[in-house]
Amino acid sequence: MVKRIAVAVVLAPVFFWVLFFLPPVYLALLMAAIAALASFEFLRATRVAHHNGVYLCTALAAALMPLGCWQFGYGSWFCRAVAAALMCALFLLAVRHYDTARAISFQEIMVCLFGGLAIPLFLSALVVLKGMEHGRYLVLLPVICAFLTDAGAYFAGMFLGRHRGVTKVSPNKSLEGYVGGILSGGVFLLLYGLLLGRFAGLEVSLPIMALYGLVGSAVTELGDLSFSLVKRQCGVKDYGHLLPGHGGMLDRFDSMVFAAPVLLILVERIPAF
Repeated sequence: MVKRIAVAVVLAPVFFWVLFFLPPVYLALLMAAIAALASFEFLRATRVAHHNGVYLCTALAAALMPLGCWQFGYGSWFCRAVAAALMCALFLLAVRHYDTARAISFQEIMVCLFGGLAIPLFLSALVVLKGMEHGRYLVLLPVICAFLTDAGAYFAGMFLGRHRGVTKVSPNKSLEGYVGGILSGGVFLLLYGLLLGRFAGLEVSLPIMALYGLVGSAVTELGDLSFSLVKRQCGVKDYGHLLPGHGGMLDRFDSMVFAAPVLLILVERIPAF
């Protein structure tokens, strides 16, 4: 617990500084590094063979995706080119090594495509939010949901938790904890909306902010459960050990993979300010 708190105290301000104060290019560079590390951890956890070049191809594609979203836009020709290049590279390696000791299975190709394209593309929603009007405020929406939902769920489960074992993926978590996490997301984003109206001079729709919080927290919890499911099926406790007390980079950003793209859609279709 001490290590976990110490790492959070050191890294959280740095992450916030990049999100709020620095230009979008710095967030794109940071997300490129995070996406590459997350893809590496994902492939290792799912036991994709590392001796045939797929790790390098996947990590490179994952790093390029946030940079492409920053420079050319979400779903741009560049992002599609990266996706096509990774697909071609993976199948070329699979054809080359077929029926040898370095063979690559179709399942491993699918894992690489998810780790090299889906994870970084969804994380890149942060870069897109940062580049929008009022981006320094918008980019904090999924961050608040992803990090504070956990706190709300933890305390609700601790003090109110009675009905545990809702899912076998996380049997210690209670129904009250899940509900508390979702409600806390709505409350935290309501408070965030009030702060924006008071100190940033923005006209904020509080009902829409509450909607952001409820939906964002719900998908945050689904993201946490989804990546926990992968770990349980693969028999690993953490995706890595890069962040003491937190596990790997993917352990820290797993819920963001779900929260960031969903909140980007909500911001684009139902703007709150």
